[in-house]
Amino acid sequence: MNSRNKDILVGGIFLTLTITFIVISMTYKPFFDWVFERHHNQWSWYLRPLFLLPFCYFAYKKSFAGMMLSIFALFTSMFWFPKPEIVSKNVIDFLEFEKEYLHGEWNLSKILLSFTIPISFIALGLAFWKRSLIMSIAVVLLMATGKMVWSIQNAGESGKSILIPAILGLLICCGLIFYGFKRLEKK
Repeated sequence: MNSRNKDILVGGIFLTLTITFIVISMTYKPFFDWVFERHHNQWSWYLRPLFLLPFCYFAYKKSFAGMMLSIFALFTSMFWFPKPEIVSKNVIDFLEFEKEYLHGEWNLSKILLSFTIPISFIALGLAFWKRSLIMSIAVVLLMATGKMVWSIQNAGESGKSILIPAILGLLICCGLIFYGFKRLEKK
């Protein structure tokens, strides 16, 4: 088996694991609740945007396996930290809104909106695959801005609880993407 086939096989395994994680989370309420208890730990909020960096690097290097591993890590990082002892009211309210949103009625509008997630990752992967710095940063900006706007528009005041982690993650990601592009182009 050549390296390209291995890359696709390993990427397919991590894509399958990610889909399995999502399906189990959405269909097995005790697991979903366990994940969200740990997602109250805001360290996961700060860590998650940073998984865009390895995703971008692997897209630049054209490694499907690396990209899928990064997405798997991003999704599962929701529960990597222990359940926090103290949680702000805005965080509790926002995550309660997200839980209700995910388990609420799924109409056509909600289904179409959910497709923005894979479409965003495909666009980000393609931007790096094609090695376009401007497109790459533009997609990251759109992803972060979309999440912030959606959160505030739909969750109100509690949606603002994601602003600091999202903006900090956006600034770090854009800075490191710019730096990484310049470094990789020198090689």
